Formats: sequence, structure tokens, C-alpha cells
Amino acid sequence: AAVAAVYAFFIAVFVYRDLKMKDVPHVLLESAKVTIMLMFIVANALLFAHVLTTERIPQAIAEAIVGMGMAPWQFLLVVNLLLLVAGMFMEPTGVILILAPILFPIATRLGIDPVHLGIIMVVNLEIGMVTPPVGLNLFVTSGITNMSVAQVVRAALPWTLILLAFLAVVTYVPAITTFLPELLF
Repeated sequence: AAVAAVYAFFIAVFVYRDLKMKDVPHVLLESAKVTIMLMFIVANALLFAHVLTTERIPQAIAEAIVGMGMAPWQFLLVVNLLLLVAGMFMEPTGVILILAPILFPIATRLGIDPVHLGIIMVVNLEIGMVTPPVGLNLFVTSGITNMSVAQVVRAALPWTLILLAFLAVVTYVPAITTFLPELLF
């Protein structure tokens, strides 16, 4: 990431010349603000995950859900809904750090492959990145294209529907996500 940032800096300053040296301090300040916000979320999510683990809350939730007799497909449906909603309002890193320690023990107790669960989480959170109100990719695209966020949302809607269909296939056809890892290991 650091190499990519330096590369992007040189391209913006010396190739495209759309970033002037006098603007660099402002850009660095804005980047620092975003980084601090994300690091605050990550730090709190790690603290939350630690508390959950030491209090054995994920194991208690796993036992309760397994005790309810929830089938794996039902659990995956609930996971998809939970992650889609969480992805609409939070950064993916925070969602993963908060929910993975809770969902992983339940998934393993229900016989769901950890790689499969991880890919489901990533696909869900990518959908969240293009879904209002917080969808970061919507704001980035809006800034790059000089379109309003509403216009970007309308333009992204067909692709979001395709992503939802892809999510359904990935969720309920686990061979798609586990084929390659099973070949390798």
C-alpha cells in the first residue's frame, strides 16, 4: 500500500500534473484524518474482538444457534443479511474485525468451510462499498467522474444487482469458493 501511495503521488505530481506541490500538505492532512478515523475503528474493533473472545461470547452464541437447530443455509442467509446491512453503514475492516470472531465459531460448528465464509464476507462487504448511505466507492466515483452521488447510485444499481446474484451463487454453491483451495491443499 505504501509503494502504491508513493507511485500514485509521483504520477499525480509529475505525469498528470493535477496535484501541485503547494497542495501536498493539504492532501497529506486529509489523508491523515481518514487514516486516523480508520485506525480508531480498527483499534476499537480489535478491543471489542478481544473482549468477546475472553468472555467466550462467540462460543455462547454458536451454542445457542446450533441449539436452535438452524440449518447451514439459514445461517448463511442471516449472515448475508447482517453483513449487507453492516456494510451499508461501516467500513469493511471494522465489520470483519467485529463480526468474524462471532461468525467463525458458528460457521465451523455448522460445518461451513472457513474459506467459504471468508469469501462470502468479502463479497457482502464489497456490495456494501457500492451501497448508500456510506458506500465509499460511490463517493470516490462521484469525485472522479464529477457526477452527483445520486447519479452514481443510479449508474451502479445494475451492477449492484449483478453482485447480489453473484453473492447468492457464491453463498449456496460452496464448490465455487472451495474448488481451488481443495486442489492446493
